[in-house]
Amino acid sequence: MAYPARVLYVGGTGTISAACVRRSVEVGQQVTILTRGNNDKRRELPASVESVVADLDRPDTVREALAGRRFDAVANFIGFDAAGARSAIELFAPLTDQYVHISSASVYHKPVLQVPIVESNWAKNELVSYAQAKVEAELELLRARDERGFPVTIVRPSHTYDEGTPPLPGDWTTIDRLVRGDEVIVSGDGTSLWTLTHAGDFALGFVGLLGNLRAVGETFHITSDDVYTWDVIMNIVARELGVTANIVHIPAELIQVGAPDWFWSELYRGDIGHSAIFDNSKIKRYVPEFVPTRSFRAGAREIAQWREKNPDITTPDASIDAIISRLVRGYHASREAFAAEARSAG
Repeated sequence: MAYPARVLYVGGTGTISAACVRRSVEVGQQVTILTRGNNDKRRELPASVESVVADLDRPDTVREALAGRRFDAVANFIGFDAAGARSAIELFAPLTDQYVHISSASVYHKPVLQVPIVESNWAKNELVSYAQAKVEAELELLRARDERGFPVTIVRPSHTYDEGTPPLPGDWTTIDRLVRGDEVIVSGDGTSLWTLTHAGDFALGFVGLLGNLRAVGETFHITSDDVYTWDVIMNIVARELGVTANIVHIPAELIQVGAPDWFWSELYRGDIGHSAIFDNSKIKRYVPEFVPTRSFRAGAREIAQWREKNPDITTPDASIDAIISRLVRGYHASREAFAAEARSAG
């Protein structure tokens, strides 16, 4: 397929965006990334990538940095809410024929109303504040599309990972607990189904949308078909680390009660505690080259190897470790309380 020549990535050094930048360069695109300058050093980008420093929170710096420039597509990986969407519309409308907004598959209503999930599913997840902010950003962009002809394409990634970002709540802290033999948390009874997508696979679909005028005005999720239960996900990681997973099952509602100070607790209740399987037929119609090939079994092996090679940046976070330990203690205390209640009733 034909790819556009000039692409601007707002962001470009994160888990998902860096993989997309590399794919863009691979297919021959001239890539510029716009960042604040504090780039994620874990992921190397090709030498041909041009880097521009500006701050979306200071729109004048963006206008100055990009004065006289025009791009075939602009992909914004750091748009999180309605205010950011409104600002992006004003900034990028004069600069491109396609603005690609990276939203999130977390926006879909929970509990899930249809399986597999399609793009027309109800996008209203009020259980997760991050997801609801993404919904509001989408609504602003779609309003601009309908009222002003703003050329937006909306993309919703699901749980996307690479070797430097393990797709586990608690990140490297949970992996460290696995290695130590400490208990780790899985929501519910561990049988909910979850889709994991390697960033390299995501990039195949994403870059195929850039400059694809049929995609203007459309919404896509891009995920693999690699689906596992959460118990299996945790056990796959443990096996690649050479250990046995010591899993504790805690209801999502109790995780939120026991750890209101933890980012992941809201996601347990409103996202990852539910099954999420996606119908990817739409992205495959628009981008026939999108054929995910990475299994999480292979991905977990890469994560384990990356940890061995990068011990200085894969250390546990003491505050997260304390939260997980608090939840585990609460789990055991509640079990004992239920057992005591049963004994007294008998």
